[in-house]
Amino acid sequence: MTQAAEPAGRNVSLFALDPRRARWKRDNVYAFAGIHLVATLAVFPYFFSWTGVVLLIAGIYVFGALGINLCYHRMLSHRSFDCPRWLVRCLVVLGVCNVQDSPPHWVAVHRKHHHHTDDEDDPHSPLVSFFWAHMGWLLVRMESMDRETLIARYARDIIEDPFCAWFEWCHRWIKVALATWAAYFIGGFAFVLVSHGTLAQAMQFGLSLVVWGAALRTVAVWHITWSINSATHVWGYRNYPTRDLSRNNGYLALLTHGESWHNNHHADPRSARHGHRWWELDTTFLVIRLLMWLGLATNVAVPSPALTTPAREAYPDAAEQKSPG
Repeated sequence: MTQAAEPAGRNVSLFALDPRRARWKRDNVYAFAGIHLVATLAVFPYFFSWTGVVLLIAGIYVFGALGINLCYHRMLSHRSFDCPRWLVRCLVVLGVCNVQDSPPHWVAVHRKHHHHTDDEDDPHSPLVSFFWAHMGWLLVRMESMDRETLIARYARDIIEDPFCAWFEWCHRWIKVALATWAAYFIGGFAFVLVSHGTLAQAMQFGLSLVVWGAALRTVAVWHITWSINSATHVWGYRNYPTRDLSRNNGYLALLTHGESWHNNHHADPRSARHGHRWWELDTTFLVIRLLMWLGLATNVAVPSPALTTPAREAYPDAAEQKSPG
């Protein structure tokens, strides 16, 4: 397999913070530290339950793959396909539950990343360091990332949607996400009581659902999402000679549900399909295909026929592809 050449003269360090941006964003620092600490309670047997484990595994897919990959990324950020309004709203709520900010802000940051990929204005360029690209950029205040200015520049279409805008006002996205944590506890607590368990058993079961199904799931989805910003701009192969450091990382493909075919994505950002070669499994796109079959996804963008060999191998008739409706 022939790999596209990568940009020359770019070295990535492991850990560093941009000294020009080293004003700590204390609310984020405390929130990330606190949720990670709650997640570590999973190592204690008291907080364990098999139901919590099931909620963890299911939640990584339902909230992460559907809420972030399918909704926040491919549908909202890149307009790769359209869905009925009721389905869009359901998917937006799933995305909000990941505690990754409101839809307008998430979209604005991602679109700016594509506008300035791996240059000094990229919000999370690995050229600062691997840690910076992974999560360091979330921990400091940057003048170039003023919230209102960023959304007005890059996500005006999202903030003009009253439903998406509602989550932005007064940080309602945080309140909605934490409300789901409370629902986990209340649901587990009530279930045990109804099943004639003791108060102590109800408390233990409710807490197990919060630790495993909410906190640990949130942390897992965070790092899966952040790995696209860090690992897939550092390790992997390239199908296309893009000007950035984007790479395809097969090791992350299953974990990220197809988001790790990142060089393909940067070569054709609007395409709903990120896996371009036949063996580049993209399970998020398989969901989109299912939605197409059900008549719930229309105007689905496929890899451009202008791309070079990999896309032509996967989609020889891309120019003739039509979505239902």
